Amino acid sequence: MKVNTYKILLGFLSLLLPALVSAQQTVLPMQTDRWAIQADGSIKWTVNNRLPHTDHIEMSGEKVSVWVLYGIDSAGRSSISRTVVFPTFRMLPDGTRTHIDYTFGDNELPRFLINNRQLKTDLATGKKSGDLTYNIKSISHKGIMRIAATSGNPALVKIDRSIFPSVDKPMVVEKFVFTNITDKPVNIIMEYMRREERTDSAKSKVRPHTVIMGTVDHGSRMVQPGANTSFSVYYLATDFPAQPITINPDAEEKAREKRINTILTPLQLQTPDTLLNTAFAFAKIRGTESIYKTKVGYLHGPGGLAYYAAIWANDQAEYISPFFAFSGDSIGNLSAMNCYRLFAKYMNPEYKPIPSSIVAEGDAVWKGAGDRGDQAMIAYGASRYALACGQPDSAKKLWPLITWCLEYSHRKLNDQGVVNSDHDELEGRFPAGKANLSTNSLYYDALISAVYLGKQLHQPKSQTDEYLKQAAELKGNIEKYFGANIDGFDTYKYYETNDVLRAWICLPLTMGIFDRSEGTINALFSPKLWTADGLSTQAGKETFWDRSTLYALRGVLQAGKTEKAMDYLRYYSRRRLLGEHVPYPVEAYPEGNQRHLSAESGLYCRIYTEGLFGMRPTGFTTFNCTPRLPIGWNKMTINNIHSFGHIFDLTISRQSKDKLLITVTEGSKVIKYKINDGGTQAVQL
Repeated sequence: MKVNTYKILLGFLSLLLPALVSAQQTVLPMQTDRWAIQADGSIKWTVNNRLPHTDHIEMSGEKVSVWVLYGIDSAGRSSISRTVVFPTFRMLPDGTRTHIDYTFGDNELPRFLINNRQLKTDLATGKKSGDLTYNIKSISHKGIMRIAATSGNPALVKIDRSIFPSVDKPMVVEKFVFTNITDKPVNIIMEYMRREERTDSAKSKVRPHTVIMGTVDHGSRMVQPGANTSFSVYYLATDFPAQPITINPDAEEKAREKRINTILTPLQLQTPDTLLNTAFAFAKIRGTESIYKTKVGYLHGPGGLAYYAAIWANDQAEYISPFFAFSGDSIGNLSAMNCYRLFAKYMNPEYKPIPSSIVAEGDAVWKGAGDRGDQAMIAYGASRYALACGQPDSAKKLWPLITWCLEYSHRKLNDQGVVNSDHDELEGRFPAGKANLSTNSLYYDALISAVYLGKQLHQPKSQTDEYLKQAAELKGNIEKYFGANIDGFDTYKYYETNDVLRAWICLPLTMGIFDRSEGTINALFSPKLWTADGLSTQAGKETFWDRSTLYALRGVLQAGKTEKAMDYLRYYSRRRLLGEHVPYPVEAYPEGNQRHLSAESGLYCRIYTEGLFGMRPTGFTTFNCTPRLPIGWNKMTINNIHSFGHIFDLTISRQSKDKLLITVTEGSKVIKYKINDGGTQAVQL
């Protein structure tokens, strides 16, 4: 009798445990927005009594990047500094961070005089009697940082200030437009300035570099009531300072606006949720603007005051380049092909690992962390890119790199049939054992993509069959080697002896491995891993890296837990777009001070293309579509997709409670598919 009672109790507990685990799900905290979305798609902070506040943002062009640190203290006094990075002006010896950069504070600006009284934009240097204060009213972002302020008591002028990088020059422009808001003429002066700094010739690469801060349109103006006048300051790098410098700030601003519009026009997300649409648009800006024109061609770079004119196997090959195959941005696609081309140069018959990073405009490499699973990263990204790009000629160029990386990974299989690697992409910041889940998940998906790609390229059937067999075996071995119960969740251990939850347990979900999806999703959204800023890298640690949160949100959508994913996606998007540190996904905390590294923005966009719309490339003109239309939405669309060799719109609409309609529109051609909600449709363009 006691045995039967014990069995009954065990059975009851087994039924109760999932409910108890589910009850542990994190309750998302309330958020108070600092920023608001505007009608033109920008976001705006209207300054009020919620002070002090400080933030930073990065903006990039082909030859420059500018990191702006801005803040207002509790007394309403502002402080703005800009660090200007010149990726292709480099010092010796070659290395990752050997670009030059200079920081300019507001106290270094030329003097502005209004009716012979000095305007003090930075009160840190002190204020003399009679000086005019600078009162910021609002700040907005949309590829250009715009600051609205007034000066005088009562106010004499309105000052509209914009900071932006040049599209194609090693230069940042800061423009000031003064509007007379009185009923009398106002005299406004910007004094002339030209300041030069030159690098040490012995340590400068090629030749010494000169950085110039100077004024444009300086002088004195009598501004009538209601009229305005503009002045500008530039921050420029050159190796030939004696040559005349001609700068047209208005033309530079229009070129920047045009570049932002070029980024935003293709691949437009249209859902009933304006927050998500706007966050997607902003992520496109950051993910795409950060491409530098180097002597070896366009190179996408993470930025963050550290990573320029260089590529990494994770950021560029794995994260952002597959996104460019959908983006419709020609420069993005050039950077993707360039990334894979540069890595391919390091293939070798001995199967020594490809460097983790190629730096200094291609002149040096970084491999300080050994093999991080870089070959799996490259094979995963290049195979997905080749399929989605839909260009057979490009795919043929990438095929040797993909197959070499697959063979390298195959040779690293251990006795348990999983791939060994020295580290993962966190490079030893957290333990990864001898074989980790990240490398193996990437390798698995790369094998699947290689099967699709090999068939498109008419490779031998024996080769694609072998890849399919290896993928099946690896999937089974991932389950055997990594499958585990951690902290009460049936999920994965990240490496062989791992016994605490790790954020990267989400990766199998993004690769279509759903065997442990229930336990994994419960673990991801439990208080053990989920924090106010997304996933903790390891349970019990304050460190977070956005990349794991971004992969997780995509993976949970792919696993079919749409409503749960959307709750957390909305929360995350609101925090990053409208919260205290805006407007893009970030790299990490505490490391890097939550830098806006740009490849993370590519991962954010892929939540939608691959997660919400469920687009999985299967050929040059085909993809599997497994859409996840949230409850409460009747329709969602991605317009102007440039992928699979076509330009088309993809719309998902609700037909009934359990039926969806997929509509593919290309010009006058319309293709429709009816599927069950949660089903997968093979789409042929």
